[in-house]
Amino acid sequence: MGAPASIRDVASRAKVSVGTVSNVLNRPEVVAPATRDRVLGAILELGFVRNDAARQLRSGTPRAIGLVVLDVGNPFFTDVARGVEDTASDAGHAVILCNSDESARREARHVELLAEQRVHGVLITPVDTDLAPVRRLRDRGMSVVLLDHPTDDPGLCSVAVDDRAGGELAVAHLLAEGYRQIVMVNGPPRLHQARLRHQGAVDAVRRAGHSARCLEEIQAPALNVASGQRAAECLLARDVRPDAVFCANDLLALGVLQVLVRAGLRVPDDIAIVGYDDIDFAAAATVPLTSVRQPRQLIGRTAAGLVIAETMTPHEHEHQHVLFTPELVVRESSRR
Repeated sequence: MGAPASIRDVASRAKVSVGTVSNVLNRPEVVAPATRDRVLGAILELGFVRNDAARQLRSGTPRAIGLVVLDVGNPFFTDVARGVEDTASDAGHAVILCNSDESARREARHVELLAEQRVHGVLITPVDTDLAPVRRLRDRGMSVVLLDHPTDDPGLCSVAVDDRAGGELAVAHLLAEGYRQIVMVNGPPRLHQARLRHQGAVDAVRRAGHSARCLEEIQAPALNVASGQRAAECLLARDVRPDAVFCANDLLALGVLQVLVRAGLRVPDDIAIVGYDDIDFAAAATVPLTSVRQPRQLIGRTAAGLVIAETMTPHEHEHQHVLFTPELVVRESSRR
């Protein structure tokens, strides 16, 4: 197999200058139609593929954005990534997806790698409240948008959902249905989403005029099904079980649901369950799951639009803090 065709080979075959071939590739509207057709014919004959990586290094304008999420296995982030990819693709950008796995050390490695790759911008869901990795990117002149992480930092854009309001929606619903012994199976406290959702749950109890004792918190080590299963096993081992469980995300709720159903409990007659995120599996569960819905793909599309807009006009760009309102979707798992 010979060497791949070069832009000079295309120019020679089409009997035009290298500059004309470059214009056909990058600004075809400035080339006469007949000449453009001749160049495109030569490209097809030779099987020429332009080297975007080299072109981007020369121009200093890479066409990729980085996306760093907490858990790529979580369907919430899968849907967010789909929204990011849709908007990025429409703008001619690729997306480099990185999974921090809720590890600050792994997050820092990904951030450094993306900086070395000179991506156009970075969307990141930080592992904790320490935004040092984000600030390092900003110090290098890179556009950054916080994803699923609200901030009032005037130097950053952010796109998130009002998690405190979402936690309040979930527990207010359970209280309105008559449940009075509620356990919140929460994520690790370093995650701001977990803290805000718990604060909202406390708000609901207080505003309904009930005793703080009607809400208990269990902190799971991670926001996944296995952690939900372990939490449910702990609840089953108690002498007195709660009458309702609010989980900080749907994966926890699905783990809780699996264990309770296997133990012979009736949901919601014996114990009610509410999740958070409203992933597709929530409606398809053995007992359809009540959940707090987040506009997952819209979050991704909005964040990608903001980071691309900033990279296009960095000096005129005005930072925005977008906060979407969650919605409670009531299904059989909590309805009396």
